Amino acid sequence: MNNGSAEEAMAPVGGSQPLEWKFSQVFGERTAGEEIQEVDIISAIEFNRTGDHLATGDQGGRVVLFERTDTRDHVGRRRDLEKMDYLINRHPMFRYKTEFQSHEPAFDYLKSLEIEEKINKIRWCQSANGDLSLLSTNDKTIKFWKVQKKKVKKVCKMNVDSTKARGNGPIVGSSISTSSKQNIANGGCTSNDFSFPTGGFPSLRLPVVTSHETNLMAKCRRIYGHAHDYHINSISNNSDGETFISADDLRINLWNLEISCQSFNIVDVKPANMEDLTEVITSAEFHPIHCNMLAYSSSKGSIRLIDMRQSALCDRHSKLFVEQESPGSRSFFTDIIGSISDIKFAKDGRHMLSRDYLTLKLWDINMDSGPVKTFEVHEYLRPKLCDLYENDSIFDKFECCLSGDGLRVATGSYSNLFQVFGCSEGSKEATTLEASKSPMRERSR
Repeated sequence: MNNGSAEEAMAPVGGSQPLEWKFSQVFGERTAGEEIQEVDIISAIEFNRTGDHLATGDQGGRVVLFERTDTRDHVGRRRDLEKMDYLINRHPMFRYKTEFQSHEPAFDYLKSLEIEEKINKIRWCQSANGDLSLLSTNDKTIKFWKVQKKKVKKVCKMNVDSTKARGNGPIVGSSISTSSKQNIANGGCTSNDFSFPTGGFPSLRLPVVTSHETNLMAKCRRIYGHAHDYHINSISNNSDGETFISADDLRINLWNLEISCQSFNIVDVKPANMEDLTEVITSAEFHPIHCNMLAYSSSKGSIRLIDMRQSALCDRHSKLFVEQESPGSRSFFTDIIGSISDIKFAKDGRHMLSRDYLTLKLWDINMDSGPVKTFEVHEYLRPKLCDLYENDSIFDKFECCLSGDGLRVATGSYSNLFQVFGCSEGSKEATTLEASKSPMRERSR
């Protein structure tokens, strides 16, 4: 695994003050001079709902799980903590939990196409009994994994009393006489005496199975395949805990977690003639509260909110979110830099966050006239769009996320940098940090 970092924010309750960022932890130490292998590069990362577990996927098809350890010291004092009027600021500490091989390289013989094992997305699922469940996908196949603790069982006692055994011979002290009966060929016996021997049977012991150490076992419960002609770019769990969606460039499919052989196509933007194709799906996500609603973004810079109750095929949207262009601002690069690479719902379900090449945009689902807030991420690159187009960097895709309290948004950038913005009313917080061990690399905007 290549180097990754975890950062901890320390701020007063309410988020009115800018966060104080401090270095916390690194996963995957690298020795001096060691080269990064391509298969070890992280391609997907996801926290579970509680933040106690972290999953990463890499280009080698592996999924690595980490668990948070610093909260265990405070479990016994939960009641005391609940009585406090302030929060205790502490660094989250994670440790390696387990890893497993999720995907293997494959080959599509019908299309003569190699399918990489690289993990595109990871999504945690609802679980019970302390087990961990998650979905992982590469370009074509989605897998449902369950990670649970299994006790290793061993037989610790033999079936016979070792003090009365002599190698492979008869049991010493047995009341069964082998010389009193007349035997015939093939092991037969002429006597019909099947009475119990005098003194009863010899001492027998049933095998005793005991549990020793406990190991974590990852088991693939379902494989959802053969449903996408194009590369899968998104998977998203529904709030009902039973279904999820997967999206590629032209279609969105609805799955039941328990049924892997069938899915329902709910969105299809493929034109009758592919020469008429002008727009593709770039990201899709379920609403965090309403199980009948989902949103998907497109390469045209629009977000469509759809309601699955309207029809089986959601070819019509309930709302369309797109920023209106100012007169005279359109150029050759407008459609390219306006393509949305990622969308996320806030936990309250009221707001959505979208990321295009130059900006982050915060949307209110009750206001489709335009974004309520726009954050400039790569504005310094606007004069260099021609050069970026020549080296294909203009097509790079970046993801985005919101904090649990909805007060901040974050996204990645070039040179191992990421940016955090305050999105509460009146906030001017804007910080650029580098994911490294050097705390002095923080840059205030």
